[in-house]
Amino acid sequence: AWDETARILGEAAKNIQNASEDFLVICTNTMHKVAPLIEKYIDIPILHIADATGKKLQEQEIEKVGLLGTAFTMKQDFYKERINKNFDIEVLIPSEEDMNIVHTIIYEELCLGLIKEDSKKEYLRIIDDLASKGAQGVILGCTEIGMLVNQTDTQVKLYDTTLIHSLEAVAEALK
Repeated sequence: AWDETARILGEAAKNIQNASEDFLVICTNTMHKVAPLIEKYIDIPILHIADATGKKLQEQEIEKVGLLGTAFTMKQDFYKERINKNFDIEVLIPSEEDMNIVHTIIYEELCLGLIKEDSKKEYLRIIDDLASKGAQGVILGCTEIGMLVNQTDTQVKLYDTTLIHSLEAVAEALK
């Protein structure tokens, strides 16, 4: 399934390149899993969401950060290892049980536009747990999470990748 996804996105990326664009933005965290495969279709760079986030974390001297997102984003290396290796930032993920809660809420609620107070409480509990383990902030590593929690809900510094990535794309476009 990932190979087919990469092929579809690679063809779309080729069309963007053919429109004389300077770079590509993939507006979802999880789909960055196939970014290396998409790169094979194009010569223009991909503005990677983990790089934009890592840069922001580094600017704020974050050394240890929590990560929330889909199970793919939290468990697999394409995101957390990129931040760790490229920016020397340790990435913490929730327990297996809490990862399942985060993932389920994304797909069964947020992707459907459902915002539930109980789910918000669970996310805030998980954010607090990551902070208690030394996270200096928490990455909201799924574009839908910002619909559920935001900075006014917690003292823990939140890093909304949708906003960070968007601002980085604007800055890059203005160069």
